Amino acid sequence: MSLAVTLSRAQEGIAAPQVMVEVHLSGGLPATNIVGLPEAAVREARDRVRVAIQNTAFEYPSRKVTVNLAPAELPKDGGRFDLPIALGILAASNQVPREKLDDCEFLGELALSGTLRGVPGVLPALLRARARGRRVVVPRANSAEAALVPEVNVLVADTLAEVCGWLRGAQELPPPTAATVDGSPFEGPDLRDVRGQLKARRALEIAAVGGHHLLLVGPPGTGKTMLAERLPGILPPLSESEALETCAVLSIAGQPTDPARWRRRPFRAPHHTASAVALVGGGSLPRPGEISLAHNGVLFLDELPEFSRHVLEVLREPLESGHIVVSRAARQCLFPAQFQLVAAMNPCPCGYAGDPHRHCTCTPDQVQRYRSRISGPLLDRIDLAVEVPPLPLSEMDAARSVRDEDSATVRARVIHARRHALMRAGRPNAEINHRELERDCALGPAERRWYEQALERLGMSARAYHRILRVARSIADLDGGAATLEKEHLAEALQYRRY
Repeated sequence: MSLAVTLSRAQEGIAAPQVMVEVHLSGGLPATNIVGLPEAAVREARDRVRVAIQNTAFEYPSRKVTVNLAPAELPKDGGRFDLPIALGILAASNQVPREKLDDCEFLGELALSGTLRGVPGVLPALLRARARGRRVVVPRANSAEAALVPEVNVLVADTLAEVCGWLRGAQELPPPTAATVDGSPFEGPDLRDVRGQLKARRALEIAAVGGHHLLLVGPPGTGKTMLAERLPGILPPLSESEALETCAVLSIAGQPTDPARWRRRPFRAPHHTASAVALVGGGSLPRPGEISLAHNGVLFLDELPEFSRHVLEVLREPLESGHIVVSRAARQCLFPAQFQLVAAMNPCPCGYAGDPHRHCTCTPDQVQRYRSRISGPLLDRIDLAVEVPPLPLSEMDAARSVRDEDSATVRARVIHARRHALMRAGRPNAEINHRELERDCALGPAERRWYEQALERLGMSARAYHRILRVARSIADLDGGAATLEKEHLAEALQYRRY
């Protein structure tokens, strides 16, 4: 029979849809045609595969070769289909047996010498193959990434000849070498480096408990960036499922997975000149942007008003939904974007409005124009806004206070507070939906009346009503996990939205 079928996986956002590589040999002038909506890199595979087969001491068929990548309506790109195409041609010409092709998937780009090169997006493909119970053969360059996925039968190879030898039963392919995984939560900047700023440290801790979005406002040099960089150090470590999701996004973006940072939450800090595509993702072949690379971690936007207003407005939808849909004319991709936004800004263009030691040179109109670069709907999605005032030099030179706690101490409190949310709702407080607010953020009659009057007096939105309750719930969890919210919890949550 001159027909053979091999299995592979395409790359479509965070998904990895299955692709059947059908190879048929027929009479006629020798030619190789690849059909099934291939991009340029896939069409060029016919030349790479032919030379690789010849350099591996196999015979390339002198017949008409038709390669169909099914389903035909799914766009295929990259060199990931080189290995399955080569094996399909060899199986159709009876140079390798077909028995092992049915329950195995293949990924890999071929060099002209027959060597296998690594490809991006291996981790999502392995997760899908694990659900189907299939073996997967990947290049050794993807070995470290493949070793992170538990309960999946992965084999690694260096060359096309090794894979063919395995199909023939002449040799065995080894599993990926498990890398040393570091389970420590974070080894970065420590919160103990920050002197004073007790209110900002308190807001940072509350944000860590509930996954709330945070805005830091203050003159230059007051420690806004220092505080933001230390947020990942007080967050709980990633669970195994969260770590796999985070690494899957990195794999799609073609960034290497570092096993030493396996359970550490990502921290992304794009420059204010970043475009909307760089932030949310996109391109002719959609790739994840900074908000997806910060999935399950922190996205830090320093000098917030310096970002283009158009760029900032694209954050509004993913801040609510936790994902981003990138639509292009030919395809549509969904990327996860469950990130925690931390932003920092100066109070005015010169930076010194409200500074008791420096004179502000900005006019009221200049201050208004500067602050209006951030829209009201975006500010409404930020749960906590806190001022970071200048620190007196006497406090800088003084000995460390007992209140200048290190990140490990604060992280222990955050993990303990999150346990209250897990025991109460079965998942972290940041994932409470509106239907559960009555249960998880219960208010007594007196507290409800006080809260409604305060919101009416301050002119808060319906979104603010729910977000303040969630912040108050996080404060209550830090306070021992009270079943009902007290007035002091609500009052503290309200004062974080005054700015």
